[in-house]
Amino acid sequence: MSQKADIALIGLAVMGQNLILNMDSHGFVVCAYNRTVDKVTHFLNHEAKGTKVIGATSLADMVSKLKTPRKIMLLVKAGSAVDAFIDQLVPLLSPGDLIIDGGNSEYQDTARRCDELKKKNLLYVGSGVSGGEEGARYGPSLMPGGHKEAWPLIKDIFQSIAAKSGSDPCCEWVGEGGAGHFVKMVHNGIEYGDMQLICEAYDLMKALGLNQKEMANAFDEWNKGELDSFLIEITRDILNYKDENGYLLERIRDTAGQKGTGKWTAIAALQYGVPVTLIGEAVFFRCLSALKEERVHASKQLSGPSGKKSVAERAQFLNHIKNALYCSKIVSYAQGFMLMREAAKEFDWNLNYGGIALMWRGGCIIRSRFLGNIKEAYTRNPQLSNLLLDDFFKKAIQSGQESWRQVVSQAVLWGVPVPALSAALAFYDGYRAEKLPANLLQAQRDYFGAHTYELLGKEGKFVHTNWTGTGGNVSASTYDA
Repeated sequence: MSQKADIALIGLAVMGQNLILNMDSHGFVVCAYNRTVDKVTHFLNHEAKGTKVIGATSLADMVSKLKTPRKIMLLVKAGSAVDAFIDQLVPLLSPGDLIIDGGNSEYQDTARRCDELKKKNLLYVGSGVSGGEEGARYGPSLMPGGHKEAWPLIKDIFQSIAAKSGSDPCCEWVGEGGAGHFVKMVHNGIEYGDMQLICEAYDLMKALGLNQKEMANAFDEWNKGELDSFLIEITRDILNYKDENGYLLERIRDTAGQKGTGKWTAIAALQYGVPVTLIGEAVFFRCLSALKEERVHASKQLSGPSGKKSVAERAQFLNHIKNALYCSKIVSYAQGFMLMREAAKEFDWNLNYGGIALMWRGGCIIRSRFLGNIKEAYTRNPQLSNLLLDDFFKKAIQSGQESWRQVVSQAVLWGVPVPALSAALAFYDGYRAEKLPANLLQAQRDYFGAHTYELLGKEGKFVHTNWTGTGGNVSASTYDA
């Protein structure tokens, strides 16, 4: 009888193929299946030739070739395709078998599927997978969540194929229900923020008059310090890239797309009342970039500042940009971790924030030296309410904030849009403010809608004022919170 597979993987796009080859290279036997069966044959005869990978001609054939309890991983388009495969698999499986969704599914869908499959005595995991094609092949960051009983069944496979930070695998159990996909969603939102911040730094460099080689050299230098990261590294490479027509970057259309996870992060932030402002601005700026024709038309009619874009010391201002980028990056991650903390309260997840930083330390798109500092912050204080309150990050912000303010101020004077850099600074100033003007906002709401308000020193008691009455007397009506 032929050898049984340790796990099956459905979906033979590049990510799926590379993840199978990664598992194979770590000694696991994988059964490959794709809805278009010809793709299975092609994969076995080409990319997987000479490996232990086996193929299946149908879902029933695939299930018959698996060790029990069966483990089946889906790498298909999020949404209805996942539900369709689950519906087809359920009749073929036995109690205790496991389905894993490795796509970018919405965390609410993952939570729903966990509940539905639990009633059928089947296990379910929704796992974030980050790192792109190269990560899938040589070590991704993996963020599994769902039915906790499933973790012992996949722990060896997942931690073997994951990227490593030192000797630690960038993979650990996240939590129940949709926790794994929620953490992956926040990861992607932070990715949106990081990319937007870097784009704004690039735009400011252009305003300074730097050529592409000078910009590439700056990013190369930044990658040797606290900004050391995958995204800074690839930005350097992109700026350096030439083809037969010269530098490629300036010939790329300036409209950015999105797959939805950044938007989902912003929606979740609004839903749970967490001010994840930087990621929201990053999403909206992609939407603004898509208005290309409108922007071209507006550029011919709407004027900006008339002064020349210049600074006294170009090298000094370039350093200001670096510091502003670093300070804003700290705020972005602080906001992301605030969102995860609020969701953990909502769903009773026991998230290990230092462990999450470690999972992102290698393999994923936002991997950076900086995540080691976050891991250390939560090691020092697992109950840390906000990264901005950690001594390391307090010192970093204090050191860089003058640069940050210089950059945002100068960008406004130049008419260079910096929505992420400025949103981060506004959040920082708002978060550190003992008193905000929301007292006026509450009075306005009470004036036009009788929404009531609290008085200082009498928290928990809500009152309404007849604001058009003499002296604005407080109404006799007092309401308990």
